[in-house]
Amino acid sequence: MTLSPDARAGHIAMLVFSMLVAGSFALGSHVANLIDPAAISAVRFTIAASAIGALLWLRGGIPSSVWAAPWRYFVLGGLYAAYFVAMFEGLKTATPVSTAAVFTLTPILSAGFGWLMMRQITTPRVAIALAVGASGALWVIFRADINALLAFDIGRGETIFFFGCIAHAAYTPAVRWLSRGEPLLPFTFATLLAATAILMVAGAREVVAFDWASAPPILWITLFYIAFGATSFTVFLVQFAAMRLPAAKVMAYTYLVPSWVALWQIALGGAAPPIFVLVGVGLTVLALLLLLRS
Repeated sequence: MTLSPDARAGHIAMLVFSMLVAGSFALGSHVANLIDPAAISAVRFTIAASAIGALLWLRGGIPSSVWAAPWRYFVLGGLYAAYFVAMFEGLKTATPVSTAAVFTLTPILSAGFGWLMMRQITTPRVAIALAVGASGALWVIFRADINALLAFDIGRGETIFFFGCIAHAAYTPAVRWLSRGEPLLPFTFATLLAATAILMVAGAREVVAFDWASAPPILWITLFYIAFGATSFTVFLVQFAAMRLPAAKVMAYTYLVPSWVALWQIALGGAAPPIFVLVGVGLTVLALLLLLRS
């Protein structure tokens, strides 16, 4: 398979994205019940936007053209904020691996949004790959239990997070749809700034009410990881890749997330998922390979 330099860079960006996102599931599960999802999301976006803003200031500021039609950033920021709030709410009751499996449903959703916004066509082979990936995700979500699958017994956390994944799936093609050729870093900053404004308004009471001085170290570790690694950097990576690859291929890398989560859990001292659950993880990796074929 011969790739153009732009396409290759997009694939590398999304490989790093999948690893960083997996870390947010693994760490987020340790703090989800310690703090309100809106509060931690508001602060994490504030930190991320401040970091990108400082970098832009050191590089000479933000081009005025970026601020044309600012409503675009509130659309993108709102979608991204909804995803992260739903993730933390879902992790209150769902395991990191099952939540990551729900996340792997975003490629098939993203393909639908890609057609609606950009008229990006999904080929039969890509459709088969998406179906394989969705099957693997469902196998993990239902804990490799055929009776739970037949009864459609989905946990509350997985259900909440699914709605967040719909927002994330819409976000990917919306980046290209709403872009007017702005430089990527200022575009990322504007998106983060809009998400911060939305969450600071929606979660103001929760931010003020939380006792930040008594927060355990794991919360601060998680907060700074998700602010830099899983927010500012991943927003940049997705927008970078979305300008170089079709929406379905960008989101195909979400199929790696359950595998990365399993490795993250082991690295953090947790147990590996049951062997039967790993069958579903294997199907998601197969779907990724099918989607990445030229």
